[in-house]
Amino acid sequence: MNRKSILVVDDSPSLREVVGITLRGAGYDVIEAADGRQALQRLDGRRIHLVVCDVNMPVMDGISFVREARKLPRYAFVPIIMLTTEWREESKLEGQMAGARAWMVKPFRPEQMLQAVARLVLP
Repeated sequence: MNRKSILVVDDSPSLREVVGITLRGAGYDVIEAADGRQALQRLDGRRIHLVVCDVNMPVMDGISFVREARKLPRYAFVPIIMLTTEWREESKLEGQMAGARAWMVKPFRPEQMLQAVARLVLP
């Protein structure tokens, strides 16, 4: 069975590490990026089954990344979970309009993350 790949996008190395440990422990391959622009570079033709992305990042924020990723035919329908400190409804709506499928507020519980991933990850 091929392992599923998840792209984790966050400017915090410690948060990428915690999310990575959670996902790798559940059997996923993890690809990391520190901001939206670096994440777009990771969308280089390889198979990505899901993206977990922060909203507030330097260089390119998460909402801008989602909008740009949705323009790429190979990645237009890859599920994206926003993992952020943003809790306001306006932010959630903006993420949804950009193409995010789910919204999780930091700090997260690993089991909560794994449930959302299992529900949304591409086959």
